[in-house]
Amino acid sequence: MEGLLKEYGLLLVFGNTLAERLGAPVPVMPTLIAAGAFAAQGEYPMAAVAALALAGCLIGDGAWYAIGRAYGERVLKFLCSISLSLDSCVRQTSMHFERWGGLTLVVGKFLPAVGTVAPPIAGVLGTSVRKFLALSTLGSALWIAAGLGAGALFREQVNRVIDVAQEHGRPALAALLAIVAAYIAFKWWQRRRFYHAVNMARISAQELRRLMDGGSPVIVDLRPLLERTRDGRSIPGALALDLADIDRQLAHLPKDREIVFYCSCPNEASAASAAKLLMDIGYTRVRPLLGGIDAWSEAGYTLETLSKIP
Repeated sequence: MEGLLKEYGLLLVFGNTLAERLGAPVPVMPTLIAAGAFAAQGEYPMAAVAALALAGCLIGDGAWYAIGRAYGERVLKFLCSISLSLDSCVRQTSMHFERWGGLTLVVGKFLPAVGTVAPPIAGVLGTSVRKFLALSTLGSALWIAAGLGAGALFREQVNRVIDVAQEHGRPALAALLAIVAAYIAFKWWQRRRFYHAVNMARISAQELRRLMDGGSPVIVDLRPLLERTRDGRSIPGALALDLADIDRQLAHLPKDREIVFYCSCPNEASAASAAKLLMDIGYTRVRPLLGGIDAWSEAGYTLETLSKIP
């Protein structure tokens, strides 16, 4: 194993970094730490390791950024549909962009999932190529420096770990692969369990329209602020709330009226989560909107126009 790392370490750094930035569930930090340790011992130039890792980051992030610019909201919905963390990765990253703006591209490198989702969101938001490259390069450089620096600083400990792995050979590799497989399986099970828990009746756009014509339901828009203003549309009369604030906004959600939550994520994940939260504390007349705002729009119903973010 040690000989393999010494001979193909540079190629491994580039390939592993690129795969991780493209979204593959392959952690790259252990590779960077090992490469930092070997580089500190003179096995290969530290500058070459850093340059290849940076190239992998920029190629991967740049690809997602370009896809985001080209396909817009469809990219975010695709990410939601395949994410092992439901729609939370996109929703949380959008919230970070609301707070930090482009700096999310820097800080996001150190936050699970956010680093992968931030580049396509930057593309969707129309971040300039120059600004994207500057911030992505800065964030990637800091992230790479942290990994290589840790490897160089703790090279003796890294060598001991590698020696143990080399001594046990195939069993160590099998154990590592088993841990990775178990993690992926756990996240997938967690995802399936969530959808089973929120497997409740949805209200269709047509049913909601009839409900609005015959009464006064409370309609709640759960999309993040950045997404709402970027999209520029809303169901008439909708109350904008954040999913994290539902329990603090119960005064706006009376139990004696129909409450309909909607979002723009696949399977209405955020809307279903909010509905389940209210049902767990005694609300009975709550339902997520089937298909979210897109279903309402496709049905040809009126939409309010919101102001765009400048």
